[in-house]
This record gives sequence, structure tokens and C-alpha cells, in this order.
Amino acid sequence: MLVNRLYTLVKRLALGAAMLGALALSGCASAPPPLVDAGPMTPSDYLIGPGDNVNIIVWRNPEVSQSVPVRPDGKITTPLVEDLEAAGKTPTALARDIEKALAKFIQQPVVTVIVTGFTGIYSEQIRVIGQAARPQALPYRRGMSLMDVLIAVGGVTEFAAGNKATVIRTVDGKQQQFRVRLNDLIKEGDISANVAMRPGDVLVVPESFF
Repeated sequence: MLVNRLYTLVKRLALGAAMLGALALSGCASAPPPLVDAGPMTPSDYLIGPGDNVNIIVWRNPEVSQSVPVRPDGKITTPLVEDLEAAGKTPTALARDIEKALAKFIQQPVVTVIVTGFTGIYSEQIRVIGQAARPQALPYRRGMSLMDVLIAVGGVTEFAAGNKATVIRTVDGKQQQFRVRLNDLIKEGDISANVAMRPGDVLVVPESFF
């Protein structure tokens, strides 16, 4: 009877080990691919977003020139112009729209729009969640890298599994997940791990269980 019990125990241990091995292989097979640095993006014009501050200068009309915030609904209100859509437009496009609105009151207005506070449209912000020191949404800036993002959020916590971090990115209209190596970048100084970020990226830093 003792022999039978030992045989059953060994059989169960072997089965458990096989299951763990299968799970490990399955986890490796389903691991997201590494994020490869595809180089700099094609330059694009800045798009105004909610939370930005815009300085509106109307030539020879200082009484209607004003610095105003872009409201959460994406609109602005200035003297003689109410509830004008600003989010998603370039500063030049917004200036032309303001000129059209002011043309009812001012003859041939000339408007210049200068963005003085940058937040950007929500769809282009970079979001950092999980075991970052300060999880937050960051305005995207041209040439932004993974290192820039880590500096902005104060690095990762002591509980972070840095080399298991992932970036969720929209590619051709579909969300894809890529692996990044935060520990190699932060602790080892491996510059090859410093990949370029893209507008709308989400950096997920998981917690280590060991």
C-alpha cells in the first residue's frame, strides 16, 4: 500500500510539473513581440487640445486680443466670438476661423494664434499606468522616447517588473501590444532599449510577484 501511495504521489508531481511546463511554454508563445525603434516620425503640425492656453492677437485691435484656455469641450470664448471650436485644429487654422467670426464686426481682421500652454488632444497623449512612480498622461512631443517618458513619470517603483512592461499602440487602426525593457534601460544603461514613442501610446508597467 505504501508503494502504491508513493507511486501515486510521484505520478501527481510529474503531472503537475508537466502542466507548469506547458503553461510556461504557452506564456512564452503568447508574449508580445519586442517594440522595435522604427526611427523618427514624419513631422506634423501641432493640434490644439482641451487644457491648452492660446494667446489670440488681433492686429490693431488690442481690445479683442486675449489669452484664453481651451475648455474641456474643446471650445474657446473670446470678445465678440463665443463657443468657437478649437480642439483638433492647428493654430493657423484657428486663426483663420477667428478672422471669419470677427469679420462681422471688424473690417479685414488679421489674427495670430500662439499656443502658450501645451496639453494636446487626448488621442495623442501618452498614458503611463501601473508601477510607475507617478502614473499620468503626458502630452506627446516630437522625438519623444521611452527614456523621456520614464524621466517625466519619475521612473518605476521598487515593485515594478520593468522588463515585462508593454506598450499598447494603435497600428493601422488596430491595437497591438509590444514588449519593452525598462530594467535594461534604467539599471543597465542599455540604450538599445530606448525606443521611440508614438502619439497615443499606453505604457503598462506590471508589478513583480517576486
